[in-house]
Amino acid sequence: MTAAPSLPWVTPELMTRRTRSLSEIRAVAGWVLWLERRPDEQGRSVVVGRAPDGTLHDLTPPEAQVGTDMHVYGGGAWAAERHGSDMVVLFSDSRQGGLWRSRNGQAAQPLCPAAGDDGVTCRYADLSLQDGRLVCVREVETPSGEEKADLVEVDAQGRLHSLQSGADFYMSPRLSPDGRFLAFIAWQNPHMPWTETGLYVTDLSGAGGTVCLTGGTGQDCSVMGPFWDGRRLHALSDAAPAGALPESDRHWTPVAFEPEDITGGGTAWRACPLPPAPAEVGLPAWVFGQSCCAALPGGRLLARGVRQGVPVTLLHEPASGWRDVLAGAVPDDVPVPLEGGSRFVWLNSPPDGPPALMLGTLDGAAEDREIIRRAWEMPPHVVAADIALPETLSFPVENGPGPLHAQFYPPARGPHCEKVAGKPPLVVIVHGGPTGQARTDLSFKVQWWTSRGFAVLDVNYRGSTGFGRAYRAALDGQWGVLDVQDCCRAVQGVIEQGLVDPQRCVIRGSSAGGLTVLSALARSDLFVAGTSLYGVTDLRALAEETHRFEARYLDGLVAPWPEEEAVYLARSPLSWPEKITAPVLFLHGDADRVVPLSQGQALQKQLPASSLHVYPGEGHGFRDAGVIADSLARELAFYRDVFAGRRG
Repeated sequence: MTAAPSLPWVTPELMTRRTRSLSEIRAVAGWVLWLERRPDEQGRSVVVGRAPDGTLHDLTPPEAQVGTDMHVYGGGAWAAERHGSDMVVLFSDSRQGGLWRSRNGQAAQPLCPAAGDDGVTCRYADLSLQDGRLVCVREVETPSGEEKADLVEVDAQGRLHSLQSGADFYMSPRLSPDGRFLAFIAWQNPHMPWTETGLYVTDLSGAGGTVCLTGGTGQDCSVMGPFWDGRRLHALSDAAPAGALPESDRHWTPVAFEPEDITGGGTAWRACPLPPAPAEVGLPAWVFGQSCCAALPGGRLLARGVRQGVPVTLLHEPASGWRDVLAGAVPDDVPVPLEGGSRFVWLNSPPDGPPALMLGTLDGAAEDREIIRRAWEMPPHVVAADIALPETLSFPVENGPGPLHAQFYPPARGPHCEKVAGKPPLVVIVHGGPTGQARTDLSFKVQWWTSRGFAVLDVNYRGSTGFGRAYRAALDGQWGVLDVQDCCRAVQGVIEQGLVDPQRCVIRGSSAGGLTVLSALARSDLFVAGTSLYGVTDLRALAEETHRFEARYLDGLVAPWPEEEAVYLARSPLSWPEKITAPVLFLHGDADRVVPLSQGQALQKQLPASSLHVYPGEGHGFRDAGVIADSLARELAFYRDVFAGRRG
């Protein structure tokens, strides 16, 4: 006899099922390549390729772990090129360190060591390979702990040649097709890549130096994602040309520049006007290797944008401007053109199904698209009504840019979901970053709640990306204040609409969102409980202890450190534990390098109605499937105890 399907359908067993994750899609000589993380191989990341005949091949060997811990979050740790009948992959190995070369997935050969005889450790990221030339970002750490970055070219013998140095941070080194120019993004502390960066070009021929084309120090704009289309250089910038956009509507949109030779030597770069994209084309660069825009034949551009919090795909044609394409698709990055330019491949992340690598045309029907690889398979008994779909909501605000945005998920009403009488309880999700975004793709972390009779409100508080620079910059100096106001305002909005039970609202947040959770519990009586997942409790300790990439992040979000220490004290939940009277659950890993475990421990000890659970070996952001399932089960039991009056 067949066992009855589980109720609800998102079970701990489903949460712990070993599922792949897919990212960093590339097209090389008729092949489709991607990075695939495999939990059934201890989380190993592998470069996988689909040959033109449709067969799949591992292109890095079983002993390799493709990855980098540069900036902690990594990304862009590999590049590939076709050499005759061979596919050659160059990659950083996060276990062994250094750079490696593998041909057709065979045993990797060392290219650059992770450490030299002088004790200096090197990390590599954002690899770009063109005509056998490899350029990448290198981060050097000395035995004394000093860290610095530069751009390097690596030859076939593994010799390094520094191409650019002096900035605090670099990303996206890209050679022009003729190899003469190197475009890149650079920025200085205390800025982050979404607050102030510059687009630079250096002339490798020696005929000219390095010039900044747009952005740069003191220019109050963010530039990212450079790419070449012949001699024309594109990038994404939120410094719109004068008069093209009102200040309140500035957002990442493509810009272009063309070189002009100067008599007597050197090059001048001419800006080429482009109409602003009707969506924000760009993502905050927490990781290397993201791509949101690409050049197509005929001067066309293809872009992955976000409009009112929802991903869209846009095509720009010189004669007619921008239009939406790829109807019904939800790409993670910009679709990648295959040879010939008529077909594209992308990672599709819909709200009602698993992520999948898709192959199709820009204007073709959804049923004509081919699935190359699914990240995982939906349980066969699940029906459409079992899955809660997001509803985009907005709420008016009294001050600053608005309106406020959020994704609301009503409880799912399918046959494999728990039913709740009356208005449902509400789980408010505060995303991390805080420069992050509430996504719309299918998430077990949302469906866990909606399949159990909860409504979910995922708030894109001001400071989130996807709504333009003014919306993103509204949190400057206001973290711990404006985000808290916005979360409370969104909850009040759904209560006023009669969507949830006002007596059973809880709030949860991870990392930066943990600070928002604790601040909301202290300043509002809307919530009967909260959960902080590896959350910030002490801003002073965070400023002193966090890693190099985020070392000065708080200067913009809170105030200059250490000059404004009093502001850090005033915003830190650790400074006012007596204001937090609702029950709190703390969940933290003991290997967290971003927000150390000591942060959660220090506050939890001062809150009588709180508990702390520590996961050995877990870092920042739970990755082990068993840990994720256990943390959600603990959190569910915690809320049910609170609702039943057994906590607090």
